[in-house]
Amino acid sequence: MDDSGIIELYFARSEDAIAQTDAKYGAYCRAIAMNILKSREDSDECVSDTWLHAWNAMPPQRPGILSAFLGRITRNLSFDRFKASRADKRGGGNLPLALDELAECVAARGGVDEVVDERELARLIDAFLRRLPERECNIFLRRYWFVDGIDAIALRFSMKPNTVKSVLLRTREKLRRFLQQEGIAV
Repeated sequence: MDDSGIIELYFARSEDAIAQTDAKYGAYCRAIAMNILKSREDSDECVSDTWLHAWNAMPPQRPGILSAFLGRITRNLSFDRFKASRADKRGGGNLPLALDELAECVAARGGVDEVVDERELARLIDAFLRRLPERECNIFLRRYWFVDGIDAIALRFSMKPNTVKSVLLRTREKLRRFLQQEGIAV
């Protein structure tokens, strides 16, 4: 079933919307959750919560790109679950490393939220990503959106892990300079 048909099922309040969504996007959302949580049980719960959030959001929302809509919900729920489960300890895995790497570019002394609201920062990062060459953008997104490990990215793009690290370092530096030019203190 195509995305517009699935969205129409949500608007018709048909329970088949969940089944169709899971059939088409279940593996995609589980991969996002698993990259962040590293737990099949937690990932499955986040995906179930994603379907509930989608059910509650449609209507009134009508997503333009259903995969991005569902991916964003899954990612946010997974980050929330990750933070809650590690409130007293730092934890391991790719998420803390990826966030530390990205903090070099977007963390301001008083906090980004004091400098610019989240929407403006998201708009600027989106504009930055659109200027990148496709491969560089994909590597950046695999690391910081999908929270893939360096080795997984290297395998996906047939690169050496050190090359991936170099690409990410240069891209983060470009992002930092871009945000500075836009008036964001980093």
